Amino acid sequence: MKKAIFFCLLILAIFIGATLNQKPERPNVLLFYMDDLRPELGSFGALQIHSPNIDSFAKKGMKFTNAYCNIPVCGASRASMLTGMLPTKNRFLNYNTFVEKEAQEAITLPELFKTNGYTTISNGKIYHHLDDRKSDWDEIWRPYAFDENRDDLAPTDYWQSLWKDYQNKDNRSRYQITDNGPAYECSEVSDYTYIDGLLTLKVIRDIEKLKKANKPFFLTAGFISNHLPFNAPKKYWNLYKRDLIEQPENFNYIPKDAPNMSISNWPEMRAYSNIPKQGQVSDSVAIDLIHGYYATVSYVDALIGKILDELKEQKLDHNTIVILVSDHGYNLQEHTQWAKFTSYNTSTQVPLVIYNPFSKAKGTTNALTSLVDIYPTIAELCGLGVPENQLDGTSLAPVLNNPNLGGKSHVFIKKTNAFTIKTRDFSYTEFIKPKDNTIIDKMLYDHRISKVENINIANKMEFENTVSELNYILHSEYQKNIMGF
Repeated sequence: MKKAIFFCLLILAIFIGATLNQKPERPNVLLFYMDDLRPELGSFGALQIHSPNIDSFAKKGMKFTNAYCNIPVCGASRASMLTGMLPTKNRFLNYNTFVEKEAQEAITLPELFKTNGYTTISNGKIYHHLDDRKSDWDEIWRPYAFDENRDDLAPTDYWQSLWKDYQNKDNRSRYQITDNGPAYECSEVSDYTYIDGLLTLKVIRDIEKLKKANKPFFLTAGFISNHLPFNAPKKYWNLYKRDLIEQPENFNYIPKDAPNMSISNWPEMRAYSNIPKQGQVSDSVAIDLIHGYYATVSYVDALIGKILDELKEQKLDHNTIVILVSDHGYNLQEHTQWAKFTSYNTSTQVPLVIYNPFSKAKGTTNALTSLVDIYPTIAELCGLGVPENQLDGTSLAPVLNNPNLGGKSHVFIKKTNAFTIKTRDFSYTEFIKPKDNTIIDKMLYDHRISKVENINIANKMEFENTVSELNYILHSEYQKNIMGF
């Protein structure tokens, strides 16, 4: 009898020991990478927007209402986020940024996951360029890019020739002939006709495949929307009544006392066939553009819902960290401007939602953060060590556990020769002459009152100390970013 009891206890001890020594299941990561999406979502206070799927997702995770890009240009912003490195005078400058050229030694976020045994898949637009840092991924895919074509173009060049993806017959014909077309399109097509619909089907297939592979994954969904042209199926245009769409209050004037160099001439928008090369668009076209932007938000929201449904269907939602973020904000005619490329809040603030299935905390945080914080956050949540002396961001894991934390004291943002320090209360920008680094002009906006930024208060006597303090932060902590050495 004693031998039998001893034998049972021995088996139990071995079982407990094996259980304790068993490695925990490593979490997966799903990244929704949005293009040109400002916080124009119902869950972020834009109540005119129909975004039920993202809104539902935001309730399950942590919503960051004070998140910023570090440079309001797509290619450069993506390079900055995926390396965790801030832009400088000579690094991460514009849409044409290549990580492999400008940060050759960097260990990128997808590379970190790949070297740690994760399957890494780049779907859609993740890096701006299809052929940038190809070794970071086990698989790279964009709709049509790798199809055979009659001109025998390389995938990158073929993609560049078709990504605007018009579906209306006249628009498609014009695009094929002139490489141009209108800035928006409303087409009677299914959800899976446009490029983002094809992307969604691919991500759903990947989820099914990765479920069977029984290996941790870093999976991405890089949507083209909400980028120009604002193309979306008709049913998403129909969600909005045109006569209820309004131009912003400050659509026809620049901020009082703001320097002219702070205002963009929006060349990206002017490249489209129905947009004037100079001057403002008509009120009618402005409403069409805003309507189109809203439609693309709702369209992508529906596609994200389909992907999240599949994640749940495959029972992967319990072990997958999900991030939704945009590369930068967007101007919808605020201060006479369209698109991005400015230092204004409309260009720099982004939506950010992080769902961590292993955290009980959820809700909303006003913690100040920026895109370079994404890298160390995901790495920490997945238990991965980060490269030394590379990352400029800090992990948001503490905020995910306690949304009442304040986050950063400030965020650094750069656009061409404009350098910004964003604090919880203010946004301060200096325009610095590249040749001798002298200050040409400056802006200060009081975000305690409003983020609309209609009055530049940089030269008002009562804010002299604030300007001095923010100037000191900029030139003491970011001198290397300004000087470029």
